Amino acid sequence: MPTKKQKEFVDAVQEAADQPLNQDMLLSLVGYNCRRAYLAIMPLFHERMSELDLRAVDFSVLSLLLANPNITQKRLSGAINVSPPNLAILLDRLELRGLLVRQRNPLDKRSQTLVLTREGARMAAQAEQRVAALEAEATAALSDAERAQLLKLLQKLFTPACE
Repeated sequence: MPTKKQKEFVDAVQEAADQPLNQDMLLSLVGYNCRRAYLAIMPLFHERMSELDLRAVDFSVLSLLLANPNITQKRLSGAINVSPPNLAILLDRLELRGLLVRQRNPLDKRSQTLVLTREGARMAAQAEQRVAALEAEATAALSDAERAQLLKLLQKLFTPACE
């Protein structure tokens, strides 16, 4: 037979189980909300990009090179916040797949520029279409104006001069 203390404990656990979780503190944090949104979107991204064998960083590189042919590895490294040694490994992998080529920079022989191959440009365009569709699905609860405002506000966090 349970003691009074055990019964009180069981009752307290049952009461807690019946109550909605109080997430007020977490939901007041930008980082927590960004992470939750990320966790909702990334499975869709991985599912759709797996068919193209692209990771998020691969997609970022291809998209940037599609829009900015002949940029240097240094500029690309800064844009995606990947260290030069890690970027070199990533570029090696994309180059082996025939998606990009490195070329000696004619303005500075010590650096290389990057350009997509025809296949790389085709894959980048296809990946961008898939990502645009999944972003539309993931943000369907937002109006166009709300989505634009969300993007602008998030961008202010990582590029303070962006207004």
